[in-house]
Amino acid sequence: MLDEPRSGRLAAWGNALLAGLVSPDEAAHRIADEDASHRVAGLPGESGPVGLTLALGRLRALGAKGLRVALPIAGHPLGLSGPPEFNAQALDAGEAVIATGAALGLVPEVSAVGPEGDQHVEVVWRCQGVREAPPADVPSLSEAERELAEALREATEVLSRLNVAGSGPVAQAALDAYRARAERGREVLAPGYPPRALRVLELAQRVGALVDIAYTAGGDGREHGGAVSASEITARAEALRPVERTSRRAQVAAYNAYVEERERGGL
Repeated sequence: MLDEPRSGRLAAWGNALLAGLVSPDEAAHRIADEDASHRVAGLPGESGPVGLTLALGRLRALGAKGLRVALPIAGHPLGLSGPPEFNAQALDAGEAVIATGAALGLVPEVSAVGPEGDQHVEVVWRCQGVREAPPADVPSLSEAERELAEALREATEVLSRLNVAGSGPVAQAALDAYRARAERGREVLAPGYPPRALRVLELAQRVGALVDIAYTAGGDGREHGGAVSASEITARAEALRPVERTSRRAQVAAYNAYVEERERGGL
């Protein structure tokens, strides 16, 4: 979770554009990031896929007031509000963006194009109607910040208890790499977000990184964090599941903070 989900980039920079804080070209560039192209298919009034610049303008014309993020997994429809067809597509992708005020949702379809060794990534956002209803299980920023502080302690304790090297140098190296990318100019959130949202997102990514490391390789290079038995693997998964859930909820809260502030009249 050191890298931003595509839905996060779309929501953050799309919100900055809707607020008039960045140009359409800058928003499209930031959303695409290292991907070769992003297009949006299924927009009302468009006969085929269109580029991000046109798509964001169309969403605004259709009444979009802000963009929310959903990061669902099986059994946890985080950020979704229906209908079931859209929820199922978002669950398959693991993420989605909901345009509030326009009752539209977008789910990314990601594909690698080109010969092996020289591939590039193309993304098509599939647009369809959604319900205008409160999103599922999204905390406030203050709630997310409190939960994350406890989750970070729990993650560190779990990694140490289960003898996962990720609680030491491996995790630190991954986090240092993330900070280095940030210092080279990577913006975690777009202009217009409150400082607390940035703080919550960065902490959520730290917690998510620890969870990811715990699920992969330990200091001895073995999978599952160096676990040597099925029971240890199961124990690790059970211990880390609520921590991972907290991290995802906090990420959604951070990306959705622009919409929350706007609805409260703070923007």
